[in-house]
Amino acid sequence: MIRSMTAFARIEQQETWGQFCWELRSVNHRYLDISIRLPEDFRRLEVIIRERIQKQLKRGKVDCTLYFQVNKDNLEKWQINQNIAQQLWEAIQQINAITGNTIPPNPIELLRWQGVLEAKAVDVEEIGEMVLQYFDTALIQLIAYREREGAQLASLIEQRCEAIAAEITPIRHDLPLILQAQREKLLTRLAELVELNSERLEQEMAILAQKMDVAEELERMETHLGEIHKTLQQNPAIGRRLDFLVQELHREANTLGAKSNHINTSRRAMELKVLIDQMREQVQNIE
Repeated sequence: MIRSMTAFARIEQQETWGQFCWELRSVNHRYLDISIRLPEDFRRLEVIIRERIQKQLKRGKVDCTLYFQVNKDNLEKWQINQNIAQQLWEAIQQINAITGNTIPPNPIELLRWQGVLEAKAVDVEEIGEMVLQYFDTALIQLIAYREREGAQLASLIEQRCEAIAAEITPIRHDLPLILQAQREKLLTRLAELVELNSERLEQEMAILAQKMDVAEELERMETHLGEIHKTLQQNPAIGRRLDFLVQELHREANTLGAKSNHINTSRRAMELKVLIDQMREQVQNIE
């Protein structure tokens, strides 16, 4: 199934010892670029998480963040950092000696000092597997989101392909008439100017008609449209191939516009470029 590269997933879980939350975001990127932000106690999980993302995704910039908070209401989980408390007490004693202050410090104020009262470290080994399981759930959600977006993009691309084909059909139908009209027009003008050798004139007209003929460009555009349709039926990581095919479509549309010297063909060539540019915007968001 086709996947977009834009998606978001969020999983929250509350436990007696605290709560954690996974947030996964992905946006467009030429390659797979993974950014992982974890609390210090969970750093060992980074390699595992990176490997799991690499197995599931091929392209996109993926931001993966774990938010973790110990339950503050669970008092037995808190303890005093005696080293910091001792240093703070000694510093207060020194200041009192300098200022002559004899009032002892308020214990509540000491506890408010950053780092004095701290949560006991949660056993990461014990809860690590649970955290990874919820990460897998978030990753599944992210992939499902990308697939839903990808299905919509595929539908839009198919619509653009149909619109392009609808522009090509009348060009192909009108091409012989346009070439004949241009040939007769040029013959008339040349006959008014000077008498030319008929054989040489036919040769020159054949060369001119060949330069104006866009049949090959139309055939190649139809071939590219067929390849795009086939590619949309393949595996998820098709973005680069689609991007290449759209570039080729745009190249043929440019050639068509450059060769055209008829107002209808020029107008349709411009419409083709608009449709192809719209398709390119959608393709650039596919994994």
